[in-house]
Amino acid sequence: MTTQYSRGRRRAVGPASAPRVAEDFSAERPRDPQREARRRRGPFRQMTDFAAASGLGQKAGIALAATGLALTVTVPVTGPVMATPAPGQAASAVSAAPQPEVTAEAAAQIDFSRSSVVTQGDPDGKLKQLLSAQSAGSITRAASAGSLGSPLAQLATASPFGFRVSPITGGSGDFHRGQDFVAQCGTSVLAAASGTVTFVGWHQYGGGNRVVVDHGNGLETTYNHLSSASVRVGQTVSRGDVVALSGTTGASTGCHLHFEVQVNGEVVDPTGWL
Repeated sequence: MTTQYSRGRRRAVGPASAPRVAEDFSAERPRDPQREARRRRGPFRQMTDFAAASGLGQKAGIALAATGLALTVTVPVTGPVMATPAPGQAASAVSAAPQPEVTAEAAAQIDFSRSSVVTQGDPDGKLKQLLSAQSAGSITRAASAGSLGSPLAQLATASPFGFRVSPITGGSGDFHRGQDFVAQCGTSVLAAASGTVTFVGWHQYGGGNRVVVDHGNGLETTYNHLSSASVRVGQTVSRGDVVALSGTTGASTGCHLHFEVQVNGEVVDPTGWL
């Protein structure tokens, strides 16, 4: 049914339509829990989480503008390799450097040899390095000091190297060819360094029972006035091995060890090597 108005317009007349029911928009949407969690974490936590997840948070500086304070936070590295950006390069453009591929034929021989490493705890290595580089005669006292080990467990000098009053004749001007150390008869005598035994026997010039060890490149050590020897000619010994027992044989006035260091056949002061 319609109604005609004076100006010619028509208006529909009929029963009133049912009121429109308002829709409820308060129902939870799927992403709301995540949004609420992000809101509770706050901006600072969200930034650090993003930095850690993206792999670009290594030592990132984060400014807290809300408080007006600048705080630097170190975020753990999230990848195995983190490259440092070049000047003017954005951090987002930096990626992990690719690792080179190493390939070899099936029959290839790989050599892992390297030059020896010598430390203060390896005196034999130091001596070997000194002697392999040059003749013993050209080694300076500063370089040789400490390269030989002690021929006795405990060293106490009885008579030094050089000129002295002879204990046998009492005359002055006697040249002492080695260093005498206090030792009771039967004390273990030790090899001063590794080497090869070249002489074991009686020394006709007053040394009594004598052992000589050749250390190579012109360096030898001798052990004199021994009561007995523990090695034989041609035997290889290591530093600290027992080569003999001390005594008082030969031109000796009592139990002791006469120790000599020879360079190219000439005796030198043992204290320059001990």
